[in-house]
Amino acid sequence: MSAECVIGVDLGGTKVLAGVLDGDLNVHNRVYREVHGLGQRELIETVVRAVEEVRAAADAEIAAVGFGIPSLIDQRTGVATMAVNLPLIDVPFRDVMAERLGMTVHVDNDANMAALAEFRAGAAQGVTDAVVLTLGTGIGGGLILNGKLYRGAIGAGAELGHMVIERDGPRCQGNCPNHGCLEVLASGTALAREGTRIAGERPDSLLGRALADGRTVNGALVTELAHDGDQAAIDTLELIGRNLGVGIANYLNIFNPDVVVIGGGVIAAGELLMAPARDEAMRRALPTMAKHARIVVASFGPEAGMVGAGALALDELRREVA
Repeated sequence: MSAECVIGVDLGGTKVLAGVLDGDLNVHNRVYREVHGLGQRELIETVVRAVEEVRAAADAEIAAVGFGIPSLIDQRTGVATMAVNLPLIDVPFRDVMAERLGMTVHVDNDANMAALAEFRAGAAQGVTDAVVLTLGTGIGGGLILNGKLYRGAIGAGAELGHMVIERDGPRCQGNCPNHGCLEVLASGTALAREGTRIAGERPDSLLGRALADGRTVNGALVTELAHDGDQAAIDTLELIGRNLGVGIANYLNIFNPDVVVIGGGVIAAGELLMAPARDEAMRRALPTMAKHARIVVASFGPEAGMVGAGALALDELRREVA
């Protein structure tokens, strides 16, 4: 293992994943913990324990910790100003973690960290402009513009999941005050909601029978039944994919990226989701933008945020040395 090692931590709406990474972004140890439904104090304690556990398992000295968290971050202060799907509001996250762990801490939005991972060593490697979306409980977004991670004026930018695509659409989830956001129409939560609705409307489908049998209709079940050929499940994924495609078309028109990278747990649906998303995006985007861009699946899967957080910590270490 390289002497230059850091810990990368991905905190999501339902889990925390921590790992030791060397200077080449290879992951050597991992710790996974559930955080769904925890209050703020319990959440912080769980994160601290996960980091301490993975640090204890490391074969090398840890130089710093990078965090990717699903929150707006004021980069001037390291404060998590608001999280949509976690109880983090105006929490001085960087300072709290530095004090609890006794190490240098860097923090950024989790989707920004996924974008950094894909840019450094994944599906956006070698380009200058990329849009990265992570589809899970919500929808996170990260931007690489002119070869650099874009954060906005105070570091809280690129909340791509909260672009409105339906003015009078459903109320968005968590702490978002809006209606009709891409997140509420194309996330894993949206997939579960629409799957439940369609199951009720088609009781003779496999999806409908699963609902009648008392099974929880979530993204994993819809994806499983769609791969088994159930038309109701396939139609559910197409609906979510087309909603996603509307959002992608807007990103193509606004940012003119080389590539749009789609990651997160929902991507387990593969082309059943991606094909309608690409079709909708290509129909709606301006032709010049549509012809230039590729729309692809992420390389890193569920570890993208952790790898990106590790890359952030390594970048900061190298900047200090330089």
